[in-house]
Amino acid sequence: MKRVVSISLGSAQRDYQITVTVLGQHVEVRRIGTNGDVAQAMALVREFDGKVDAIGLGGLTPVFRIGRARYPHQEAIHIAAQARRTPVVDGGVVKATLERWAVAQATRQIPSLLRYKRVLITSGVERYQLAAAISQYEPELRFADPVIHAGIPFLPPPRSLEQLELYAATTLPILALLPYRFLHPVALGQEGFDSRAADLFRWADVIAGDFAFIRRFAPHDLTRKAIITDDPSPAEIEDLRRRGVTTLVTMTPPLSEERPFIAADAIEAVITAITESPRQPGDAEVIDFIAAAGWGPTVQDLNPRPKPRFAFVIHPLRTELIANHHLFRWTRYLPKRLVELVAAEFPPLYLSRIRGIRSKATGEEVEGILLTLGATPREMMRRPPSFTYRRLIKAARMAERMGAQIMGLGAFTSVVGDAGITVAQKVNIGITSGNSLTVAATLEAAKQAVLLMKGGRPEHVRAVVIGATGSIGAVCARLLAQAVQDVVLVAPRAERLLALKKQIEAETPGARVVAATYADAYIGDADLIITTTSALTGKVINIDKLKPGAVVCDVARPPDVKEEDARRRPDVLVIESGEIVLPGEPDFGFDIDMPPGTAYACLSETALLAMEGKFEDYTLGRNIEIERVKEVYRLWKKHGLELARLRSFGVYVTDEMIAEKRRLAEERRRQLGLPPERVIVGSGE
Repeated sequence: MKRVVSISLGSAQRDYQITVTVLGQHVEVRRIGTNGDVAQAMALVREFDGKVDAIGLGGLTPVFRIGRARYPHQEAIHIAAQARRTPVVDGGVVKATLERWAVAQATRQIPSLLRYKRVLITSGVERYQLAAAISQYEPELRFADPVIHAGIPFLPPPRSLEQLELYAATTLPILALLPYRFLHPVALGQEGFDSRAADLFRWADVIAGDFAFIRRFAPHDLTRKAIITDDPSPAEIEDLRRRGVTTLVTMTPPLSEERPFIAADAIEAVITAITESPRQPGDAEVIDFIAAAGWGPTVQDLNPRPKPRFAFVIHPLRTELIANHHLFRWTRYLPKRLVELVAAEFPPLYLSRIRGIRSKATGEEVEGILLTLGATPREMMRRPPSFTYRRLIKAARMAERMGAQIMGLGAFTSVVGDAGITVAQKVNIGITSGNSLTVAATLEAAKQAVLLMKGGRPEHVRAVVIGATGSIGAVCARLLAQAVQDVVLVAPRAERLLALKKQIEAETPGARVVAATYADAYIGDADLIITTTSALTGKVINIDKLKPGAVVCDVARPPDVKEEDARRRPDVLVIESGEIVLPGEPDFGFDIDMPPGTAYACLSETALLAMEGKFEDYTLGRNIEIERVKEVYRLWKKHGLELARLRSFGVYVTDEMIAEKRRLAEERRRQLGLPPERVIVGSGE
């Protein structure tokens, strides 16, 4: 049987002696703590030299590796040098390999574990590789090194790897000459709680690092926090559960029943003993060993995590919809204009809880809160933006009190003023207009509709975007130009049209881009018309001038194309903007005027961000980022959202309906003396 010993400057109360079996070999692992006694640590190294297969140094790092710099610590080197025959390891190679692998695997199991979270690294100089692995997930970082090492709570902690490297360059040359207890103060007074870093621990969503530091410096209340660490004992894990920790990620696999987890130096000593290496193993050897042993992290849910929760704000698109709320059914007996004026003054109201939405990627259910304002589009548009801002800010604060972490703006609440920016600045939860997914779903629905109406892929498609300079219209136009190379931009303000035209031509060289303030001259030649206006009155599209077999994708709410107008052109397909079937068994708890399980893309984006754990301001303002549209499309596919069946004025589009419209379109083309459509049959691109 192989034998290894871990000699630690830490508490002797954490000592153990166990036997582990790895790759078919039995290894006796013993830990001996010295309570900070350096002389005892050196004596123990000398005592076990030549009597065991490997010696690990717990809580000791002879050479700190920070970025490309190396900082030798004289006392730690002197302790390691006491061994002449037995290889001495400090766990550094395991920290650079197994722990990085553990972070990658843990985030695959829990995608929201680190992304955009507040993460505290207890000591970055001792676990630089762990910090580097975590930093890839765009967290808000803090390093407790200055507080723990120097005991100076007002010294600003490093907030990035670059700042940590600067901290190391300015302090480690000095600390390396001092006794090791200045770097690893848990060696003394191990059992008492040290409050010097309590504020940082309270700030963090995730605490990562050596468990000895967490044990010493973490406050008692760790409710809803996640911990990423190395070697907690079963009793210590139970203590974390009682203190409210939600998720515990131990970066090593369980190796025994009585003491499942051991520290990095002990792991490295086991690897050294089994491989019979005469020295500290290299990273290639350790990586091969990890792969052969099938090692990875251990992820435990110590307390049930609260379900991700989002909120969504709607409002009545028509006055008669106010009576849909059970408290206001009596309003159907009052004059509509009076009801509309009074309802606009209402504060935000709670409608229902949204349940049953479940990600196909994680299997996790997200919950929603449906809120409403009382104002119709007409009332919002005739009042100053501040009128709506005030009510949305109240709604966001109400949602936050109810546990929501992000709120979506529905219908005209995402149009008024600066499209959510002011609201986001005034509240503490994430805000999104939902327009990124609205764009993605609109273009997906438009593509499907054109393919259906043409019976294949047309050799050439001309697209007209009405309302092209709006937030949704602009990014639709930019993406359409990349897809079809022929786009007409229609909007009332010439200066904005010109700016958008120049932007598209720069982004998509070779695309044909026409800008106009009126649509009539161009819609007769358009295969696809996307209308995204906020018009409340007047005709946006002269439907009589549309090309036979054209597709109109109406994104506007209220819709730009009226059903009675569309009846005059039965050969034209008018579809609603892309709607989404949410995964799971969604129950909105209120009639949102959609088929079961189906939601508008703006609501779906809010739910999707909750599934991904992206509780941040996402789609705001008039300029939607194309990268956000592409990202939300990837998340759509990841979490199992689906484009709903195409609908036209509330009726599902059927094969029979398409066949009849194509027949009528061909007949109209013959009457007008137009050539038949040329398509590539069988292509779904």
